Amino acid sequence: MTQLEAATTTADFARIAGVCSAGREDLASRGLEDGGTRSLRRFSTWEITRYLIPVATGHFRRVLKQNPDLPQGFSETEGGAKWFTLDEVLRLRAHFASEGSKAKNYQPYRPKGQPAKIVAVANFKGGVGKTSTAAHLAMSAALDGYKVLVVDLDSQGSMTSIFGGKVQDEWQTVFPLLARHYARHLQADNQRRLDRGEPAQPLDDTLADALPVKAGELIQKTHWPNIDLIGAQLNLYWAEFQIPVWRMAGRSWKLWDALTDSLDEDGVLDDYDIVFVDTPPALGYLTINGLAAADILLVPLGASFLEFDSTGRFFDMLHSTFGSIEEAENMAARALGREGLAFEWDAVRAVVTRYDGSQQAELAALMQSYLGPTLSPHRQGFTALIGQAGEQVQGIYEADYRDFNRETYVRGRETFDATYAAFKSLLIGAWRRDELAAQEAAE
Repeated sequence: MTQLEAATTTADFARIAGVCSAGREDLASRGLEDGGTRSLRRFSTWEITRYLIPVATGHFRRVLKQNPDLPQGFSETEGGAKWFTLDEVLRLRAHFASEGSKAKNYQPYRPKGQPAKIVAVANFKGGVGKTSTAAHLAMSAALDGYKVLVVDLDSQGSMTSIFGGKVQDEWQTVFPLLARHYARHLQADNQRRLDRGEPAQPLDDTLADALPVKAGELIQKTHWPNIDLIGAQLNLYWAEFQIPVWRMAGRSWKLWDALTDSLDEDGVLDDYDIVFVDTPPALGYLTINGLAAADILLVPLGASFLEFDSTGRFFDMLHSTFGSIEEAENMAARALGREGLAFEWDAVRAVVTRYDGSQQAELAALMQSYLGPTLSPHRQGFTALIGQAGEQVQGIYEADYRDFNRETYVRGRETFDATYAAFKSLLIGAWRRDELAAQEAAE
């Protein structure tokens, strides 16, 4: 009893939330410039030639000397190492792609005429590294030269915080896109009602306000020049209550297509190369939208019994959820003589995160034997760099290697580079398969 204070009331939750908010602002302010904005660090010649542009350091310097119109970099001291912004690196990459060796791939692969690939990172168990995996893959793809959009569907907004997004309310999230999709369905249904001589269902203010909203109005620039964001905040959770209300009113509304159709209609899949979707740690309506939109599904999990068990239940729930949608839709389709619904993903991979080979090798091997190719053979190791970067509220690729031991930096970065390499092989394979299918269909 001596350890207890006065009974906690609802008002106390507001006080606790307030101090957490103040602490969050304090932590998030680390690394911000005087104007309260975040900027991406510069990259050294060593990093560029080792990780970003496949040329020898000496050749890189000769090309800069021979082309004074190219970015020449910034040196902190007379004759010191040259540092370049990512914008400058992208310009240099384009120069090497047009003027460099034809035997090297300076620009990342994306076949002409193919839309962006949507990648969902999901698991309904928290703490498995879902958001950090999605964020680091987005950063890896950006460093590789891809134009990336990150869509945060998690009302906790962790991904939004990582990229410095500012979201005032649900109208700056994906919510208006989902509302617009339903409003369009309701308009079409009303026209059918009028044709039958029945009264139309009125659109409420929310649906009317959502109709003119375009995805471009919701997309924010980030401190990464080729990563944009549709953010999230707490009010987005309201969608989990509103979507089933709409579904009850419009039984024929295909709610699982809302995100895909909206991004496609607004040209997002043409404007970007990859769209990463960070889902909530629950299989709700927002997660269903993200999973249904995805071409590639990544499921992070730790090498522990509980996480393996939970992930198995997650896949079981995916089977039940999407199977029931298919069954209901196909029953109606058969009655009307229409083509049935079948959800498909280019690839589904479970990814072991926070891996400690000295303690988890046996369990990871057992998991691999059961899951086979569904479990990526690459293990994303936990290194000192991950912990130190987390303390500075930044991603691994945002960390300046001069703040670490060089060996620690290289080792810490390698595990995330390997995760991206495994993902990129799926991405390229999926694009190539689509490209070949399109060529075959055109013949």
